[in-house]
Amino acid sequence: MKDECLICKAPLEYLNEDTEMECELCHKKEKSKTRCVNGHYVCNECHMQGIDSLIGLCLNETSGNSVAILNKMMDMPFCHMHGPEHHVMVGMALLTAYKNCGGDIELKKSLIEMNNRGSSVPGGACGFWGACGAGISAGMFVSIVTGSTPLGNENFGLSHKMTARALESIGEVGGPRCCKRDSYLSISRAIDFVKENLGIEMEKSDIVCTYSSQNNQCIGKRCPFSRANAKKV
Repeated sequence: MKDECLICKAPLEYLNEDTEMECELCHKKEKSKTRCVNGHYVCNECHMQGIDSLIGLCLNETSGNSVAILNKMMDMPFCHMHGPEHHVMVGMALLTAYKNCGGDIELKKSLIEMNNRGSSVPGGACGFWGACGAGISAGMFVSIVTGSTPLGNENFGLSHKMTARALESIGEVGGPRCCKRDSYLSISRAIDFVKENLGIEMEKSDIVCTYSSQNNQCIGKRCPFSRANAKKV
């Protein structure tokens, strides 16, 4: 079992209110509700170091399978079991598969925008906002490919519906959080949503989680992607 603090490997704890923390890596001070039980704090920016490498991975990717693309991302050295990097990776995997399946987007520009948007969603949003960053990332993906803005009409509605569909699936399974599970759920819903609403059919594949041994809070057979409950998206 892998522990969760990047500094001392101890479990994380979540506080009831924002507390000023100093990042152990960059020494930036900011307010957060998250630290390890030994008091260590790592800011979102330091937690996500290396995520820029995803743009190169995506630009060289030929697959139309967003799950396969996501798995490549999650196996990269910078990606942790849990963390805000998933708020970017879900949208990037979907953008790449969408492009490779015929979607009309400028991929590099879209990936940079996804990185900017997804990076603004902090770790712990799932529990503190009632909106998992992986689900929000799927909504950002639809917003980007449809060119939605606050003044949009149909595209405004579509991006909200996508986020709602992803969050509904995440809520139905319940907690505790698992960034891998919630990322898979969000992509699963996005594949069907894009086919129904945008006319682009991205590839489907069986999803079987290989990360359960790294998750101290794995829900086991209650997870739709456990080996016992492998499903097709």
